[in-house]
Amino acid sequence: MTRGAPKRLAMTIEGYRPFMKKPSHLIIIAVLAIALGLWAQEAPKTAAGLIAAGDELFTKFDDAGALAQYEQAAKLEPSNYEALWKTARAYMNVGDHVDYRAKDHEEQMLGNVLKAEQYLKKALAINPNDSRTRFMNSAIIGRQGREASRRKQVALAKTVRVEIDKAIELDPDNDMAWHALAFWHKTLAEVGDAKRFFGSIIYGRIPKGSYDEAVKGFQKAISLNPGYCNHHLELARTYVRLKKKDMASKEYEAGLACPDRTSMCVRFKGRARRELARLRAGEDPIRYRYGAGE
Repeated sequence: MTRGAPKRLAMTIEGYRPFMKKPSHLIIIAVLAIALGLWAQEAPKTAAGLIAAGDELFTKFDDAGALAQYEQAAKLEPSNYEALWKTARAYMNVGDHVDYRAKDHEEQMLGNVLKAEQYLKKALAINPNDSRTRFMNSAIIGRQGREASRRKQVALAKTVRVEIDKAIELDPDNDMAWHALAFWHKTLAEVGDAKRFFGSIIYGRIPKGSYDEAVKGFQKAISLNPGYCNHHLELARTYVRLKKKDMASKEYEAGLACPDRTSMCVRFKGRARRELARLRAGEDPIRYRYGAGE
């Protein structure tokens, strides 16, 4: 600092002292400071800003926080396609984390699914040709089938397949759509011949799945997105059904080596770890339904 700097500084401060000494001026300064602070806090929110905030929370696996941002954006702009489908996705994700120990867990899960359906219907009305939303629609329909009657489940299985096929047609590189197709085959392949025969008599023709087609679908999903642990987990389970223990073990291990990509990955890996241990112990790895946190 030069020799004259303190003097200049003193003069600058002295110049403000008369203004600062007056109470009315201090009040004005205080009011302005509060007003500026409130303006900064209450600055108008835009749908784009809310969606961006939701995206950031989504990457941090905060599904509930992301949902709050996306839903605000959808309410602010009811025709915002991105806000609508991301709100639907967030409701599905929140539903995935319902505590299975709660007595009303099925009601809570279904409530989130129905909320997701409301938003997704609006999104599909705006753009029915997006692979992501057609895949999501198949997931929503499938979730609703969990508590449906057998007759309705048969009908829903056919509708789910239509949505999956459309998702793949719109985007052949949608790994989640291939996963859904493989899961569809795997689930229906688990229906025994006798159950299929008698079920067809009572409920109508039950779609037929194939473990081989399930393997192809999961392998395709892995080729498109090798770092998603659930692709490997479901392929491992399919190999278990085919009694291919070594191949199942390899896929469990591959899934455990994947990075966490979604809020569910920790849970998926926990299941893979437990199932692999049971497989190595000579037990059926997938003998029971998982509970909360598993």
